[in-house]
Amino acid sequence: CRLLHVVGQLATLSVIGLIVYGCINWSLLWLFITPIVPFVVYPFAWSGHYFFEKNEPAAFKNPWMAKLADWRMFCEIIIGKVKLF
Repeated sequence: CRLLHVVGQLATLSVIGLIVYGCINWSLLWLFITPIVPFVVYPFAWSGHYFFEKNEPAAFKNPWMAKLADWRMFCEIIIGKVKLF
């Protein structure tokens, strides 16, 4: 489940990078893409919760806290405080 969260966060960062560096240059289309960028992680994270942990994601009850928790876990995995496997 943690691995899927990390993959989702990396996908989110990739989309942000594409938008910032102009690889997605479809005139004003980026205005419509930008608001959904924070939700790129959810299909990855939810599949981890449903298929592996068999529980309900926290994003259903409190999406903003779930998003903050995702980023915190991602950062702690990157610095080695939390083990990925």
